[in-house]
Amino acid sequence: MLSIGAFAQIGQVTHRMLRHWDTAGLLVPAHVDEFSGYRSYDPSQLERLHRIVALRSLGFGLDDISAMLASGVDSGRIAGLLRIRRAEVAEEARTAAARLIDVERRLHLIEKENAMTQIEIIEKPLPAVRLAARRAVVSEQPEVPGVVGPLFDAVGALLAPSGTPGGVPVAEYDMGEYGLRITAGFAHTGPVPDGAEAVELPAVPTAVCGVHLGSMEHIAESWQAVHAEILARGFTLSGPCREVYLRSETADQADWVTELQQPVARA
Repeated sequence: MLSIGAFAQIGQVTHRMLRHWDTAGLLVPAHVDEFSGYRSYDPSQLERLHRIVALRSLGFGLDDISAMLASGVDSGRIAGLLRIRRAEVAEEARTAAARLIDVERRLHLIEKENAMTQIEIIEKPLPAVRLAARRAVVSEQPEVPGVVGPLFDAVGALLAPSGTPGGVPVAEYDMGEYGLRITAGFAHTGPVPDGAEAVELPAVPTAVCGVHLGSMEHIAESWQAVHAEILARGFTLSGPCREVYLRSETADQADWVTELQQPVARA
């Protein structure tokens, strides 16, 4: 079983949204503790979660989504609807264009449900790391690309006004009640300049990690593979995930190397 926090983190939705869908009868937890009210979800419910988010991205209301799922709408039908929406969204303004990215990501996840991305995945401890960083909170996943890059740029300019900062870039993503908190910065042991803050990421006894090669456009597929392996190995998520950008110099991202790190504990 997955806690509401782990389920929300994997699906990239807020706790509040999951509770709303529960109340509406659209995505009911597999178990609710009768004393604490604590919600738990079965991993098999992730498929329904991805479909709900995809259909919401298309503009369908909850009643329509409930009826479509009850009638057994399949991934091919959703994929077709998403492609139609893609053509519409492409003509809209910057915010709508950001939503298009999320539709594409959800579409790709659905299409890859039975063909998981193959990446090498290992378990290892994570050392503590101190960052010179900035933080931001976004309410929806499509906003992330437009926020995380400028955070790194701002911190980098403070650390090395005339060049590239020496420390490895690291981002932490923490899905909570009201959105996704992003912490982005560079490993840094010296004084932190004004305009940035010192952030201590704690050591982690066990993390499941994988390496994503190339553009950030398809990083969701690699994260899906990591999360699937976490569930297969009997772990549960135990903290915010991290991305360590081991190589990230080129503008086209073709040769980028990104380590995905997810702290875990035994279920």
